[in-house]
Amino acid sequence: MQSPRSILSMKRPKTPSPPPPSTPPTPQHRQSFAKLINPISNKRRNILQNPQPLPSPAAAAAAVESAIEWKPLKINKSELYLPLTFPTGQTFRWRNTGPLQYTGPIGPHLVSLKQLEGDDVGYFCHFTDSDETARINLFDFLNMGISLNEIWSVFKASDERFAELALYLEGARVLRQDPLECLIQFICSSNNNIQRITKMVDFISSKGKFLGNVGGFDFFEFPTLDKLASVSEAEFREAGFGYRAKYIVGTVAALRSKPGGGMEWLASLRKSDLQGAITGLSTLPGVGPKVAACVALFSLDQHHAIPVDTHVWQIATRYLIPELAGTTLTPRICSRVADAFVSKYGNYAGWAQTLLFISELPSQKSILPSSLWNTVEKSEIKLQIEVQEIQDTKEDRRSKKKKMTVK
Repeated sequence: MQSPRSILSMKRPKTPSPPPPSTPPTPQHRQSFAKLINPISNKRRNILQNPQPLPSPAAAAAAVESAIEWKPLKINKSELYLPLTFPTGQTFRWRNTGPLQYTGPIGPHLVSLKQLEGDDVGYFCHFTDSDETARINLFDFLNMGISLNEIWSVFKASDERFAELALYLEGARVLRQDPLECLIQFICSSNNNIQRITKMVDFISSKGKFLGNVGGFDFFEFPTLDKLASVSEAEFREAGFGYRAKYIVGTVAALRSKPGGGMEWLASLRKSDLQGAITGLSTLPGVGPKVAACVALFSLDQHHAIPVDTHVWQIATRYLIPELAGTTLTPRICSRVADAFVSKYGNYAGWAQTLLFISELPSQKSILPSSLWNTVEKSEIKLQIEVQEIQDTKEDRRSKKKKMTVK
């Protein structure tokens, strides 16, 4: 057997020139052919010398970015600011794929959105059967039938703190998602963290039609009910869903059994009142009051739905109903918190609550001035003092009762 060194030292045979084409090439073709038939050197060469470097991830991303022609949506920042809309817990199917750029599926369309210079938002369809349909669906998904400026002007007139926050958090919209997609995502979100929720939603999404890869992320059309029904509880558990596996399987089965189909039933809840929508959703396995309120607000046009959790309860006791500080978050207290928001902000109370919730996120600390954060910190200290005072008062009453009993 010849050694690698002897193989490398062998001369290459000369490559014969290609026969002339039957049709005379254009001058451009002649130039390319001339390059092809340059004589090949007989000198030995090291193919590792002067290798072509692979582009860095940043360079590759820049190349993709330069190839995208962004189409303006003609929406200014006060109506839509992407960083305050997508990574705020409304949806777990969109990804940050570039500076001020987010990508995700809208039905069968794969779309990227980018905050452009000049106070506008651009969009680009990576995959779609119809650009016009994709644009219409995008506007619907972004809830553009509602003017953020108009409803915020009402909030600002009635709430000084909201008016101050709005100066720094403009463009935080509430999305209008597909009801099935929204429902399944929020069943996954119950008692969970963002990273794990995202993994679960990615697993479910992968059962749908592949739409493309952008920024290293795979995107899929959300699977149909029939497709979801083909995934067993055991498969969900193996994928790390835990107790939520039975809820998803149960909810899919319940929806498929609905007269006219589950998709039609979910869409009908958009025409119901809020209590009807909440009651209907709560009949599904794994759907409690908070999940039902999230689905109602983010997909069913129930704009005054208030998803109440510990964070929202703290906001309410800090600014709306301080007398509830120190209470336990029972269903009755949840109802009082929701009523307090609706009483303060009206028919679009869910949109106001969304901004107040975003303002409390640690990720927004760099956007808000320190004066607002100091206010929050002082409020937290005040809340702790009020809670302690309430607890002390209760303790005093217990002590007095004991003394009276002893006497």
